[in-house]
Amino acid sequence: MMPTPPLHKHKLPTLPGLPERRVEVWLPQKYDEQPEARFPVLYMHDGQNLFKPKPRVFPGWQAAENISALADANLITPPIVVGLWNTPNRLGDYLPARPVGTDAGAAELTAYLRETNRRVKRIVSDLYLRWIVEVVKPFIDANYRTQSGARQTCLMGSSMGGLISLYAVCEYPRVFGGAGCLSTHWPIGGGAFLAYLEEKLPSAGEHRLYFDYGSEGLDAEYAPWQEKMDALALRHGYVSGEHYMSLFFPGESHHERFWAGRLRFPLIFLFGANAESANPS
Repeated sequence: MMPTPPLHKHKLPTLPGLPERRVEVWLPQKYDEQPEARFPVLYMHDGQNLFKPKPRVFPGWQAAENISALADANLITPPIVVGLWNTPNRLGDYLPARPVGTDAGAAELTAYLRETNRRVKRIVSDLYLRWIVEVVKPFIDANYRTQSGARQTCLMGSSMGGLISLYAVCEYPRVFGGAGCLSTHWPIGGGAFLAYLEEKLPSAGEHRLYFDYGSEGLDAEYAPWQEKMDALALRHGYVSGEHYMSLFFPGESHHERFWAGRLRFPLIFLFGANAESANPS
């Protein structure tokens, strides 16, 4: 395994009511090799799992290794990665607020939490996205050589991180041009999130959306929800392989080692010159 370049750590101000969290920035090798070049940016949730995990516990996303290998093969323009750590309020940070704020959404959420014996401290996802847009992104664009347009600015996450990535593109379509949603945890959003997407999904020609899921563990619950999402995207003009990709990985489960193993697909889809090359073969 190749060594991970040093991470640039930043302590940025938060917003009132939003828990503080760490921000780490990883720069691709070409950033130093091409001092005049500017690079796209990938904002990734659960940032503590991206670069320096505990190998005896889980391998993490291996983001640096995946991006570097694809860049060396000239399959992608390597993005700057901004790792946004989670907090003890992870569920409340990532749960899309507007859908569950409706009567139907609140009822579905209450039923889901009761069934799974989970709790949400406080839903602050709107604050979390405001913080990314108003605090983090301006800082990154001011201090690093970024391509700051929406087409070059994407988000990525797994499970609840997939939900918040999609929600961000819908809430800030002029800021974020793409989302990589791995093992998206659809059940907690319920039908209310799909109803929200019917109204808020941004235009297909200007945005790119990637989804995947496995067949085991929590992922085994996702097929009917993902099928509904795929049909919704089709109704909104998204074309598979162009603006949209939805992949199924039999035998894979809800775990970082599987997300690391298929990370190349969303990376090529979001940052490659040819979206078709993201299809597994």
